[in-house]
Amino acid sequence: MSIRIALCQINPTVGDLSGNTEKILSFIKRARKKAVDIVVFPELATTGYPPEDLLLKPQFIEDNLKSLKQIVDGSGEIITIVGFVDRGEGLYNAAAIISDRRLIDVYHKRHLPNYGVFDEYRYFVRGRRFPVYSINGLRFGVNICEDIWHEHGPARIQAMNGAEMIININASPYHMGKISLREEIVRKRVQECGVPIVYVNMVGGQDEIVFDGGSFVLDENGEVVVRGRQFKEEIIYVDIEVMAKGRTAGKRRAGLSRMLRDDESIDNVRVPWKPRRGRVAIKRSMARLLSGMEEVYSALILGTKDYVHKNGFNGVVIGMSGGVDSSLVATIAVDALGRDNVHGIFMPSRYTSRESYEDAFTHAENLGIKLLTIPIDGIFRAYLRSLSEYFKGTEPGVTEENIQARIRGNILMAFSNKFGWLVLTTGNKSEMSVGYATLYGDMAGGFAVIKDVPKTMVYELCKWRNKKEGRALIPERVLWKDPSAELKPDQKDTDTLPPYPVLDPILKAYVEEDKSFREILNMGCDIACAQKVISMVDHSEYKRRQAPPGIKITPRAFGKDRRFPITNRYRSY
Repeated sequence: MSIRIALCQINPTVGDLSGNTEKILSFIKRARKKAVDIVVFPELATTGYPPEDLLLKPQFIEDNLKSLKQIVDGSGEIITIVGFVDRGEGLYNAAAIISDRRLIDVYHKRHLPNYGVFDEYRYFVRGRRFPVYSINGLRFGVNICEDIWHEHGPARIQAMNGAEMIININASPYHMGKISLREEIVRKRVQECGVPIVYVNMVGGQDEIVFDGGSFVLDENGEVVVRGRQFKEEIIYVDIEVMAKGRTAGKRRAGLSRMLRDDESIDNVRVPWKPRRGRVAIKRSMARLLSGMEEVYSALILGTKDYVHKNGFNGVVIGMSGGVDSSLVATIAVDALGRDNVHGIFMPSRYTSRESYEDAFTHAENLGIKLLTIPIDGIFRAYLRSLSEYFKGTEPGVTEENIQARIRGNILMAFSNKFGWLVLTTGNKSEMSVGYATLYGDMAGGFAVIKDVPKTMVYELCKWRNKKEGRALIPERVLWKDPSAELKPDQKDTDTLPPYPVLDPILKAYVEEDKSFREILNMGCDIACAQKVISMVDHSEYKRRQAPPGIKITPRAFGKDRRFPITNRYRSY
């Protein structure tokens, strides 16, 4: 039996119930033209994901249900599966099964993730039913996101109850290499269940999170037969041949009761359906998997674009110093938003080098953006005069360095207030980890594009972008000169920090992998260096708590992924 499915990896906006509903209906209309049998949308497609504490507002839940009613009324004859918020004994992360303009059934997510960026225990109760749906002899199961990650979970239960295809709807956030991990996990479920699995994922940026799409279908042998593009909104069409296995009901149900808890049940639900005849076979699409820096760069573009557009800003402003971090952020911004929407400001001080001036202006010219020059030395002198009476008898130091950074932050925020431009900060993960940044200075702004990008990867991304461009879009000198904040004479980052190739592996081990001090030493790290880095990380939590949100690209980003107390006397060394 052939079934035609449309995998709709849409880009919803959290809270935009009317806009999301309109998008869903437009995708159903497009699918109808292809004589589709089943059209599938991501997890919580009506509300966007994650809706967080909007879920605590009863009116929001009610309005989400009204949106579902609109989708039911506008679905036509196509079987539609769409994520929404259901209510009953509590709130449920749910999938609606719609056919012939009727809500036929609702599946409630059983496995609620509560780690990393997920906080579903706060809002939802778990489902207790495992329905299998039948259309003209074809039996299929529907489940949601985390459900597919569990061995002997809902997919297995549904397959044992006769499902010969599983549809799994998702809002699965991106980190490097995540799509390969997803396919590996779903392949294990195919091997466990012996049936094809349709995996539909959301796409788009939501605050710190990026959803990368990449929806796919695995056949009963675990082979990818169709795959959608990453970081792109689209419909992926596929014809799936599903054959009844000839298993007896007894064999299907053998051991099933032992997999269910006392409060759980299995159900069989018939779904009205009219077979489509005489249609031409759909050509299967197989998008290539992105890898390495191309994948990360694509995530940064989408995250920046959606954050700016979904929050209604009419452009961005960046402090361009001629350094590698601001160069990368400016390049991403132009790629994401277009050159007319990106504004650069160069703010030289008495310590700014001629090379920085040349590199900043060469880069701005290469990008095709305007770069304003606003010297800060006069403002800096005014600060020093105002404070001279109170600072008498002390030596200049970090305080005077940070005053310069805070002057620059004030200038950028003035342009933000005056013209409605969002300030993009330029700090990377290495700096954020050890607190090598100035509160209310270079940390001031609305969105931190490379907040989760280690310094060594910043260089890799710049080199990749130049290679893609076929020229030094980012000036070559930016990539080999010693990094410096240029807040005092002859300053270099290595005056304060270990070299980044030494620092970044320690940070990955301690921040992302939770390795102990002893384990870090076993990596070959110097004792004093490891102690210094860990101490800097531990003492900088108060700074990170006040930093703007930034795009998650590693398995463990600061913010929702990693939550440490500011007041904390525990030390691991």
